[in-house]
Amino acid sequence: MAISLSNNKGMGARTKARLRRQVRGRKSIFGTTERPRLVVTRSSRHIVAQVVDDTVGRTLASASTMEADLRAASGDKSAKAKQVGSLVAERAKQAGVENVVFDRAGNKYHGRIAALAEGAREAGLGF
Repeated sequence: MAISLSNNKGMGARTKARLRRQVRGRKSIFGTTERPRLVVTRSSRHIVAQVVDDTVGRTLASASTMEADLRAASGDKSAKAKQVGSLVAERAKQAGVENVVFDRAGNKYHGRIAALAEGAREAGLGF
């Protein structure tokens, strides 16, 4: 596991709680070749989605709001997250992925996280 919960002295309470939730989720969520893991990373400004095959340790597809075409897109952050979801779903389908396991990384399934998942489902990615 890449997350250390023992060395978090200067970390805020909300970040510590999110990391605890992330570790709890990672115990049961594992991406296989048939069903890779759709990982969502969220910051205050951007959102990144990756489709990862954990058996090989390889990223199969990714999309982000930091890409030039999405950076120039209009709308609020939730609308951009929905666009990221549909874009990562298209790229995953090109890579031969039909179904994924959703890894929200300790974030609440609410707002931008839910919008990304909804965009991916509408683009044809199965959860």
